[in-house]
Amino acid sequence: MTNLERLFLQNWRLLANGPEPEDEYRFHPVRRFRFDFAWPDAKVAVECEGGIWSRGRHTRGKGYENDCIKYNLAQASGWRVFRCTGGMLVEDPSSFVEQVREALGDR
Repeated sequence: MTNLERLFLQNWRLLANGPEPEDEYRFHPVRRFRFDFAWPDAKVAVECEGGIWSRGRHTRGKGYENDCIKYNLAQASGWRVFRCTGGMLVEDPSSFVEQVREALGDR
């Protein structure tokens, strides 16, 4: 688990008062794509996007393209995917956690 993923989980546990997510959840039967965190019954997922300021995998060509494929497959399968960055979890974690918590309550 990355530091960013640990930060999300810490904020989730502190602020959400909601169900625990599954980590590294494989959501597609053929592709090896996984969500960082997921609530499969609600089809809600969280993806922690690290390295955005340091030219990490998520911001370079092939990594970005693979993320687009992954998120499109998720959307086509009825998933709601919430993406967060380190800045979001440091500057205003309650807003992000609240969005995810509300999505879980919608289903």
